[in-house]
Formats: sequence, C-alpha cells, structure tokens
Amino acid sequence: MPLARSGPETIVAGKGDEHAGRIAAGRKRKAENRARIIAAAFTIFGNENGLFARIEDIAEEAGVTRATFYNHFAGMIDLREALTREVTHDFLSAVTATIATMPDARDRSAVAIRFYLHRAMADQRWGWSMLNLSANGLIFGAETFDQAGQTVREGLDAGVFRIASMELGRDILLGACLAALGTILRGQAPADYPEAVAGHILVALGVPHDEARAIVHQPLPQLAAS
Repeated sequence: MPLARSGPETIVAGKGDEHAGRIAAGRKRKAENRARIIAAAFTIFGNENGLFARIEDIAEEAGVTRATFYNHFAGMIDLREALTREVTHDFLSAVTATIATMPDARDRSAVAIRFYLHRAMADQRWGWSMLNLSANGLIFGAETFDQAGQTVREGLDAGVFRIASMELGRDILLGACLAALGTILRGQAPADYPEAVAGHILVALGVPHDEARAIVHQPLPQLAAS
C-alpha cells in the first residue's frame, strides 16, 4: 500500500487554520482586555473619590499597561462614554419599558426619578459611578439625558407641564436628581427621599402640589426585565 503524502494543499490548509486560530485568539484577548478596563473603571468610579481617577489608576486596577489602555480608548473621555453606556443602558431600557404604557408624562417622570434614586440607595457603587461620570459629561449619560428631554417635551405638548421650555424642564429634572444622588450616597437622606424629590420636581414643572404628592406616592410598578 502506498504511503499517504502531504501535498501543497494540505500544508496551505494547515497554515491557514493556524493563522485563523491566531486571529481568533487575538480578538478574544483584545475583548478580554477591554472588559477588564471597563470593569476596573467601574470599580474606581464606583467610590466616592472616583471623580479624580487617572488613566494610570485604571490601567493598574485592570492589570494592563498604558499602551494597552490606548489600544482600546482614546483617553478618559472615551472611557467615560463607554462606561456610562455600560452602566446605564440596561437599566434605562428596563425603566423605559416599564413606563412606556403610562399615558401621562407626569407619571412617567415621577416613576423614572424614583427608580433611579432608589437604585442608588440599594447599590452605592452604581450610584457613585453615576455621580462621578456625570460630573464631566451629560448627566446620567447621553441616552438618559435624551430620554428625560423627550418626556418633558411630551408633558409640555400635553399641557401637563407648565414651564418655559423643554431645556429648562430637563435641566430641572436631571439637575435635582443629580444633587439628590449625592445626598443619598452620603447617607443624608430618609427612606422616602426619592418620593420627596420626585414630588418637588413635578411642582417645579408646573404640576399642582396636591396632584404631585398623589402621583409620587403611588406604588412603584415592577421594573421590567432589561
């Protein structure tokens, strides 16, 4: 019986498989490094002094070099934007799905505010990361910022908010929430603080006091799955 021989085609195929394997391993390693940097950033931004984080701090926490950091992010602004999306996207999606069936912008605003502030009470690391990331960018990230503006605009169009502009209403809503987040995280807020904040925001948006109080003391719905 003649011996089987490896022809040129077999050798080329073997080299091709080896090359494809190296590419796949490189992609996996790159994805793992990026995930480690994101996780390290969340750890650092998720504490009270996270506002002052440097690239060196993130790289050290992640166990990577500065060069590896720059392979994934152009700088701290780029990292902040990526981390903000990681921290907020799923939660915002769940909140948006929960309030989508509510026809009244007053209810949608109050429930969203309460969800965010109660989340900070329950998860301080998440709360600190939101507070620190908002200090040098859009409050609560671009997606939440835009969603808040949309809800205020819908309230204005429906005549349930009585304020000069969408921008003013959005800034009142997000600014008050951000300040309340700091009060909560520093342990200076009572258990019903989210309801008090939501109520006063509604009043600032032109909702009568008694109506605002009734709205914010309705039971919170079950948060939808993200």
